[in-house]
Amino acid sequence: MKTKVYVYLVMVFIFLGMLLLNSCYSVRFRSVEGTPEPAFPMVRDDYYRTMQVIELDTVITIGALDKDFTYLIKKSDLCPSGKLHTIEYRNTLGAVLLSGITFGRKRKVKIKYVCMKSN
Repeated sequence: MKTKVYVYLVMVFIFLGMLLLNSCYSVRFRSVEGTPEPAFPMVRDDYYRTMQVIELDTVITIGALDKDFTYLIKKSDLCPSGKLHTIEYRNTLGAVLLSGITFGRKRKVKIKYVCMKSN
């Protein structure tokens, strides 16, 4: 009888672990046109090692009746061309929990983007 209880507990923990691992993912969009802004100096060791990456890590607040949110990218010192080459959106367990606790009003956003090189 005790072994059945332990087996059920282990199965529940494995199931919860699978749910938690699936809540972390990232999606990357990359343009096939243009060249990315090069990084000087190259300090990264990941996918973006040759690119100048701009990271956005913030919490946005969305009203109960709003369905979308727009973040504008303008010409600046960080992005001289104002055009995007690569965008990566990352979702984490913390972001899912924050959205669930606040009923979708607050969302944690982690975005990395690379601008296109100016002509």
